[in-house]
Amino acid sequence: VQLQASGGGLVQAWGSRRLSCAASGFSFDDYAIGWFRQAPGKEREGVSCISSHDSNTWTVDSVKGRLTISRDNGKNTAYLQMRSLKPEDSAVYYCAAQKGLATKGVDDYDYWGQGTLVTVSS
Repeated sequence: VQLQASGGGLVQAWGSRRLSCAASGFSFDDYAIGWFRQAPGKEREGVSCISSHDSNTWTVDSVKGRLTISRDNGKNTAYLQMRSLKPEDSAVYYCAAQKGLATKGVDDYDYWGQGTLVTVSS
């Protein structure tokens, strides 16, 4: 089982970035996917999640309207499109998978990617 997060980097405030989460080794379309982030000195928090067949999503209020989750089951890949980025969005972003409902709890997820760092400069 492997989740590979990519797409992070340095971006200016109000810029955009798209993160990808490539999955292998399990039936991707049977799993909900979550995106989480962790800033230095802070706990890991749920950002957005999507059900296995794209019918249900949840996004934390602080990024709603700016960060959008999606998935392409044919490519075994999930995405996090980020727009109008703010310095407070700087963090390591992780994708995770669970065979169940799309939930925001860190402890709900079974498989985790290694994380990709997003740094937003002011």
